[in-house]
Amino acid sequence: MNNEKDFKDLPEGWKWVRLGDIVISNKNIAPKGSSPYLEIGDVDINSKKYFIKDKSSPNHCIKAKKGEIIISKVRPTRGAISIIKEPFLFVSPAFLLIDFHNSKFLFYSLSRTQFFNFLDKLETGTTYPSVNDEDVLSYKLPLPPLPEQQKIAEILETVDNAIEKTDKIIEKYKRIKQGLMQDLLTKGIDENGNIRSEKTHKFKDSPLGRIPEEWEVVRLGDVCDIRISNVDKKIVEKEKKVMLCNYLDVYKNDYITKSINFMIGTATKREIDKFNVLKGDVIITKDSEEFYDIAKPSYVSEKIPNLVCGYHLAMLRPKNTVDGLFLSKALKLQPINIFFQKRANGITRFGTTKETIENALIPLPPLPEQQRIAEILSQIDQTIEKEEQYKEKLQKIKQGLMQDLLTGKVRVNKLLEVETNELRKS
Repeated sequence: MNNEKDFKDLPEGWKWVRLGDIVISNKNIAPKGSSPYLEIGDVDINSKKYFIKDKSSPNHCIKAKKGEIIISKVRPTRGAISIIKEPFLFVSPAFLLIDFHNSKFLFYSLSRTQFFNFLDKLETGTTYPSVNDEDVLSYKLPLPPLPEQQKIAEILETVDNAIEKTDKIIEKYKRIKQGLMQDLLTKGIDENGNIRSEKTHKFKDSPLGRIPEEWEVVRLGDVCDIRISNVDKKIVEKEKKVMLCNYLDVYKNDYITKSINFMIGTATKREIDKFNVLKGDVIITKDSEEFYDIAKPSYVSEKIPNLVCGYHLAMLRPKNTVDGLFLSKALKLQPINIFFQKRANGITRFGTTKETIENALIPLPPLPEQQRIAEILSQIDQTIEKEEQYKEKLQKIKQGLMQDLLTGKVRVNKLLEVETNELRKS
């Protein structure tokens, strides 16, 4: 089994090679208790990064050195791959360690779906499905001449660096957002645009802790119309077709927008009238497999015709004293999370009741201040979303480049010629 069938014609100068014929397999056994130690669960199958934890090997392991490639051979991370960046690490025998003169090129070659699918067909065992070294090393891949290998790796690494840089920017903004949320939703912002402090403003005790004197603490049931949806996913011929806002639409998104690919369902006229989603509504998860996922909020930021709130969700329609966007942010405060977690009922699936939602307490600043707080947090969300869209664009570019460059569909020869000519001139 190999991926030769994916190629019509091998580019000139390229050749098919067996993985085991071009790499050195590391069998450098180290004793029990070696550290730092990597287990298969420490390598992320998607990001291809590993995370070093403070632990020692429970049994004999393998000493890996910088530049070597590790490949997980055992489920659930079978196929996870990474390059060692430290001078040395000790890794589980459940990894295959290989060394190649151009590890970055080989890393990208083995990061393609073809290699993952190849391993899929080799798995044996039921409790812990795995692949053995020899089968993995039988994989065949197209190998260009060394200068092309280096150029391909350089191009792909440039995109990877851009993705990593964007990741760091996203994480930075998320940290800023968390800090701002805590300050804005507990201290607020005064008429001069400054976050309040007990040194400069008056605060008071409340069931949610210290809050500004101007604020109130109110029951959700007093400031929202709360509706528990019973609209399921079944298609009933006599009912009207609608778009359904379902559990995952809320769980995965801070905002409900037209860009979400909503499921098509059906509902009665009575259900549509009661659970029709309007701009400004807040929808929360009413049921979940984990108790800490109860009452996760999402704000309906756009008018979406024919959208109905689905099962396992509760719809909160704010009254005139509360801003919906502010409410969606306030529901993320830790004391409110804990309130719902403590009252979640169930064993394999957890849920909450309308009564519990009605009795949940939230801090309530004056409406203009709510809107100022919501606007600030919304601006940060927009910045994060912009960076995430840019990251997604980079990832698509990388996938396209991998397909083109690692198959020889697009050659880097011209780039190499330009660089060679520039070197000759200098």
